[in-house]
Amino acid sequence: MLSSTSPRRSTVRYADELVDRWRQGSSEGQTVVLSVLIATTVLMFFGSVTWYGVFPAVSFLLPLVVGGLMLRWKPLAGLTAVALIAALGAVGIEATRSGLPAGRLGTITVIVIVALLQLYMARLNRSELPGPLGQAMFVDLRDRLQAQGRIPQLPEGWRTDSQVRSAEGTSYAGDFMVARLSQDEKRLELVLVDVCGKGVAAGTQALQFSGALGGLIGSLPPLGFFLAANDYLLRQHWVEGFATAVHVVIDFDTGRYTILSAGHPPVLRWCSRNDDWYIDGASGTALGVMDRPHFQSSEGVLERGEALLLYTDGVVESRDHDLADGIHALQENAAEAIRLGFAGAPARILERVPDRGDDRAVVLIEREV
Repeated sequence: MLSSTSPRRSTVRYADELVDRWRQGSSEGQTVVLSVLIATTVLMFFGSVTWYGVFPAVSFLLPLVVGGLMLRWKPLAGLTAVALIAALGAVGIEATRSGLPAGRLGTITVIVIVALLQLYMARLNRSELPGPLGQAMFVDLRDRLQAQGRIPQLPEGWRTDSQVRSAEGTSYAGDFMVARLSQDEKRLELVLVDVCGKGVAAGTQALQFSGALGGLIGSLPPLGFFLAANDYLLRQHWVEGFATAVHVVIDFDTGRYTILSAGHPPVLRWCSRNDDWYIDGASGTALGVMDRPHFQSSEGVLERGEALLLYTDGVVESRDHDLADGIHALQENAAEAIRLGFAGAPARILERVPDRGDDRAVVLIEREV
């Protein structure tokens, strides 16, 4: 029993190891995949020579497509050469038997075009990994960094809700959050950032910047946090290398908060006594613009039933009206949205904001009644 199952287990283990090596992008994994695809192509060639009707020239597109998904540039170039030679050879042998119909010339043309497109796309892939592996790595990086922006569960009496939407409707946006709850769970530190640009174009910079901020939050005081973030952006030398941000610290026991703004649209505070949104006075220089930015903080106390509303410029700015008009419209919009309660209010707010071709984000922090 052991002797019969041991070779099988060894084979399965070896196959799993090969798959893992391919996922890691190792040379050994690439060699194995290339060998299998070349062997398949050679077998298809002999099958085509014997039964051309079963294995026509178009069949050689199969190893090319699979190779485009699983191989790097250099191994793919070798496979492409083998597949093209096999396809041309199969067509040439068949032509000596039954002539060369015009349709087969079209087939060969299609195969050559597909092969060249595969090589071109592989050449453009700067990750030096096969397409699916590069995409998986990028998505994993995005998910890990976006996890930093998930606001942790707040203690009883406090609630938060947020909504981020990309300009292109993708999951990559220039707007992101970084949040941290203190170890004693008595203080929340949250940063909402808007990287210059929109959609996928700003998404890669936002991913890189959010990773840096995730390592800084909680380690520095608010002013030191912004100064370190400003230095980081200046060192990147991006073409559009600036960002706006708002930093909020809230003490859950007292409701006291501190706001620091770096060129960001002003925070709105809901006053339960007057049933209205008021504009906070924090202001400052955008990050990545100058060596010595200036910031003017603000402080206050959230009473029960009150809330803070953070948002990015895509919510209030447009070509048709200035920022002040946009903020006023948001005040009315947000007042209408919370009539159904604070829960789900960010989504309702964005539903009322037209898509102006910019990323949009809304964060609501409420002290419950």
